[in-house]
Amino acid sequence: MIMEDILSLKEAIVSYLDKTGGLQQLLDDCKSFKESPQRDAVYRFSFHVNPTDLIELDGRLGDIVLHDPLKARALFRSVCFLSIKTLSLLDQIHTESQVNVVLKVTHLPPFPNYQLSLCEFPRGYGPMRPMAMEGLVIAMTRVTKYTQGARFLCSNEDCSGAEGFHHIRVHAPGATETATVRSDFTCLLCSSPLKEDVKSRVLGDKQLVELIHVDALDVLGVHPPSSLRYQSVTLFLRDPCKVSKNFQALFTSMGGSPWRFSAVVTNSFGAQVVPPGLYTTLKLGLLLSLVHSGDTGLDSHTWLDVLALTSDTLIIDRLMTYSLALAARGVRHHATGELFSLLSKDEHGVGTANIHAGSALLATGGVCLLGDLSIYRKDKMDALQSGLESRAVSVFIPGKKYGDDSEQQLSFPLQCNFWALANTATTSKKSAKNDTVALGSVEIGSVPPKVAETFGLMIQCRDLGGHPVSLPITVHTLRQAIQPGEPLYPACMQFTTQDYKELLAFARSLQVEMSPQAEKMIHGYYMASRRVRSDTTQGSSVSVASIKLLIALAEAHSKLSLRNQVMEEDALIAVLLCENSITLKHGVSALVIPPDAVFPCDLHDLESLQRRDVALEELHQQVLQFVYAYAPGAASYITEE
Repeated sequence: MIMEDILSLKEAIVSYLDKTGGLQQLLDDCKSFKESPQRDAVYRFSFHVNPTDLIELDGRLGDIVLHDPLKARALFRSVCFLSIKTLSLLDQIHTESQVNVVLKVTHLPPFPNYQLSLCEFPRGYGPMRPMAMEGLVIAMTRVTKYTQGARFLCSNEDCSGAEGFHHIRVHAPGATETATVRSDFTCLLCSSPLKEDVKSRVLGDKQLVELIHVDALDVLGVHPPSSLRYQSVTLFLRDPCKVSKNFQALFTSMGGSPWRFSAVVTNSFGAQVVPPGLYTTLKLGLLLSLVHSGDTGLDSHTWLDVLALTSDTLIIDRLMTYSLALAARGVRHHATGELFSLLSKDEHGVGTANIHAGSALLATGGVCLLGDLSIYRKDKMDALQSGLESRAVSVFIPGKKYGDDSEQQLSFPLQCNFWALANTATTSKKSAKNDTVALGSVEIGSVPPKVAETFGLMIQCRDLGGHPVSLPITVHTLRQAIQPGEPLYPACMQFTTQDYKELLAFARSLQVEMSPQAEKMIHGYYMASRRVRSDTTQGSSVSVASIKLLIALAEAHSKLSLRNQVMEEDALIAVLLCENSITLKHGVSALVIPPDAVFPCDLHDLESLQRRDVALEELHQQVLQFVYAYAPGAASYITEE
């Protein structure tokens, strides 16, 4: 390839990175590396590459990415190195070999040559290029470390290779650990033995999985014996999903308290929409629901729905819309659309009914945002109440209308979390029309109490310290307009949307176990709460499903805090959120806690975090006393303080 072609390809790479935000990502990564006290031999830069966009921009470059990935990495690495040196982005990088570029292809062309079948030969003997494969994981190892890059120095002190970055080893796809690090490397300048600078080694995560074709399940099933045999394939997964360096640094600095990491994460969340410190309890509820929504192993009857009570529906709707983009799957429902399902005649002349999925079914495994419930008609509200209570949608198909002699009744499960908001400033005339009354201790506008009761978590969005939030919102909006792209808040609060995406993805992947202390607190609070909120005529106002809500909240908070075990401190957050929600629905009980118990003070420095820890510890003792006094048998496992 002549020099002119190489320069043309590099120009295309610069243009592509500029259009897709890759250059800005390069700037952010360099800034993060620069602020880190660690001095590594190799610096890793990862870019998502869309082959379709590349081919439209430059056909040759797209072809290289798809068919010669090593050459593509070399071209991108050269562009990154030249950009870093030209703009003086990172002083620690001296040679191009210190730049490790990883290209993550977003998709592959839907052609057979790009699919690797586990049942066909040859396997792995073709050209080295990106391939897609599917299969069933039958075994996996734990996550271990491997060497991404290492620096070697010449043992001959008189050689120029005894310092600097002349000998850099970077892991190559398909290579073993010994290809990157071993003791028999020699100097390229004087042939003397090389010794590794261990302090500069860069490590990554790897995991081995055994994959087998899905048809192997037929052999393992109850089918007749077959002569077919399926052989598994071992794959190396490198650098699994992990938390961004910004949150890693925060996690390390907040390790002294079980509550502080999630508090700062919540306080800074949604800074693109509302300033830090506003609607913090609602932010926590949305984050817990986002973590909970991606857990495919959940009990089908465990959900974390959120209903926000507010007089400022515009800002809350913006916050929920922003949060929806971080869900594993997010669907925004419009009041005039179909929430559950819609029937129509088949257009292909089959003579049967065509069942169209509504927003709730499309959001399976994620979140369905309902918006402001005050604009919903009564029939829509009744359907919503029925769906949330049964967690299923029934579809009635009249036989005569759709060419069948018999009628049919189908049922589809609702497997998503629902978010909604209720306008507490709705006019009294509309409230009277819908026969709405105050629910518990707060007015919920035109939303029927039975509908509000179906949402597990109800949160009231209160003013900031008793003052209207319009002023900080106005200042926030004006600063965004006057200084677009500039950081609006202290550097310690600057977490990007991508940071939150990575954090939530990692949190969803965690497997947690309930500690005995957390289990006892949840069980004790549930029993005590049902006892104090019951009477002889109507029974308890605390539903049986509340125990599942408490468990879901505690597990989600444990994951958001990046823990594998649900601690008693996670259970306390769940209890406080649940108690505030029940108080809004049914009024206060013997356990009297502040309206925003989870965030009793504004968070703006370490001192305020300390005050919050002290306040939560006091509430912890208060909850234990409540359980000890009202839960039958609590004295056997709760020590009286």
